[in-house]
Amino acid sequence: MDSRRGFSLLRPSTRAFFRERKTAPGTSFLDVLHGYVYGRWPYFYIGTATGARPIPLLLRPVVRAGAWMLNRKTPPDEPGRNRFADRYHGKVMPVDAAERLVTLAVGLDLRGLEQIVPYPIARDIVLRYPDHIVALECPCRAGRENPCLPLDVCLIVGEPFASFIADHHPNRSRWITQGEAVDILRAEHERGHVHHAFFKDAMFGRFYAICNCCSCCCGAMQAFQHGVPMLVSSGYVARGDTQRCVACGVCVNACPFDALSFDGGILRVDEAVCMGCGICVSKCPQDALALARDPSKPEPLEVRELVAAGRSS
Repeated sequence: MDSRRGFSLLRPSTRAFFRERKTAPGTSFLDVLHGYVYGRWPYFYIGTATGARPIPLLLRPVVRAGAWMLNRKTPPDEPGRNRFADRYHGKVMPVDAAERLVTLAVGLDLRGLEQIVPYPIARDIVLRYPDHIVALECPCRAGRENPCLPLDVCLIVGEPFASFIADHHPNRSRWITQGEAVDILRAEHERGHVHHAFFKDAMFGRFYAICNCCSCCCGAMQAFQHGVPMLVSSGYVARGDTQRCVACGVCVNACPFDALSFDGGILRVDEAVCMGCGICVSKCPQDALALARDPSKPEPLEVRELVAAGRSS
């Protein structure tokens, strides 16, 4: 069969996804193929990665081969980074920063983000049609026996990703407005769930989604808790006001990263563990907590500040 004819038989969203490779220097065909598999079969992909779904016997050689290729691509000169998962995937965002990201009126093209926000590897924010947003049933939650609800809380933002997901998962996704995206973020925040801006090598190293994650279902959070650095801090830490705090314990129970504790009735924040999600701040009935910028953490993913920094650099 003529390869051009075969390509033309693909869905328009699939063709757009493969064409996107031209805008991402250094992206190989294997990278794009990896991204296609990730976006086309996310429930199988993530289910097998988290162990929630067993790998069929016939597919085990294929999965092992794919894992070998991904591991082989990891730079050997990065100390302690000998696994593909060690490349960070998600950045924690307070709810107000997440809201600003899903309500952009114009597209963004921030490349080489590590020059502004010093991450271990390059990440980009290239948002085309930022008002194209799809709410997808969370693959992590969907793979659990008793998942947190609702399921459709993964927000796929911009093109070609939103159309690709909507086209291939019509029964598990729906188009939403930016206002509806804000409603989902606020509702998830009230449930005590964490907002992560997700980047992935398979998605051209670009921002493509905001996931609203619970520590009981989220594979990335559970991997992080077991020492795999798949997540990075928002750039903030929680700070307590001892004059206001009444040691009620609400914040300790709400913290999804187990960063808060009491010592002799005094609130302690383990700043090395705190990811600056802001859940404790909103849960405290005494307004005794606030987020503060921590210079030892990566820069916050604040869109307006990043745009200003990109223009001045």
